[in-house]
Amino acid sequence: MATGLAPILIALVDDYDVVLTGVASMLYPYRDRVLVAEIDANEPLSDTVDIALYDSFAQPEADHEEIEVLVRSSRAKRVVVYTWNFAPELIESARRRGADGYLSKRLPARELVDALEAIHAGETVISESSKRTRSAANLDWPGRHEGLTDREAEVLALITQGKSNAEVAAMTFLSPNTIKSYIRSVYRKIDVTSRTQAVLWGVKHGFTPDHHRIDHWRGGP
Repeated sequence: MATGLAPILIALVDDYDVVLTGVASMLYPYRDRVLVAEIDANEPLSDTVDIALYDSFAQPEADHEEIEVLVRSSRAKRVVVYTWNFAPELIESARRRGADGYLSKRLPARELVDALEAIHAGETVISESSKRTRSAANLDWPGRHEGLTDREAEVLALITQGKSNAEVAAMTFLSPNTIKSYIRSVYRKIDVTSRTQAVLWGVKHGFTPDHHRIDHWRGGP
């Protein structure tokens, strides 16, 4: 609920511009309550933000070293994970590393903003594992307009980065059989028959990272 105070400043953290632009678009109607202060890591962040929102798309969910980097940074007062994956081990790992919230990408924009305001006020907010089958409206990801679902796109993005099936399973905390199922579905939708063809398609259609944004929070370029 709006408080009449200055909007909460949010820094979005993910390596894909299309993903971050989608999150920013979803939050834009609520700019009187939450204001995206950073999208492009090429521009150094000089001011402290209230929340660093770590979007987990094609990020190493099973290794939360990135969360520790954000928690240690003096430029973010609080750190929130924004994800599709609600494996209990991942939630516990994020909390143990200091995350102040673990929010579902299924949340409608209004509920996401409410959760961010609660976290800003000092609460720890963990979304319930949502039964919704779709991501919130206005979110975006590579391949969405070609018919790939959010999780299919994430798996293809990791494959395009050169990850093996075992590495993709470990990074997303999904089973190897689930990864194989996603890969078969991806091949069918993009009309390829081999991993090499899928990687080439991914490179051509924006599945390589635009940046490595976590370096910015480490003090890198």
